[in-house]
Amino acid sequence: MEKLFYSIGEVASILGESTSAVRFWTNYFQKFLKPRRNAKGNRKYTAEEIEILKQIHFMVKDQGFTLEGAAKKLQEDSSKVESRVKALDTLKEIRSQLEEVYRSL
Repeated sequence: MEKLFYSIGEVASILGESTSAVRFWTNYFQKFLKPRRNAKGNRKYTAEEIEILKQIHFMVKDQGFTLEGAAKKLQEDSSKVESRVKALDTLKEIRSQLEEVYRSL
């Protein structure tokens, strides 16, 4: 069962980034990301927001976009980026399964 909300530490772990980077991206991309806050004021991210952060991570870290360029791309057409991110996630999952099979041999 998938969780409804994820902490910033969990999101950073999923992305392989630091919590400060996730916090910075959340502040920079306020138009696309609006995480809820709990009583203590900690950010809580939904699965949909994590997908947007994955897209941002892909564009900035893998494709070399600037933050401004990534924001424009999300504004214009995020479906192409989304499909690439999903394909990469699927490939990473397949790779981990293959590594697991290799270790068991």
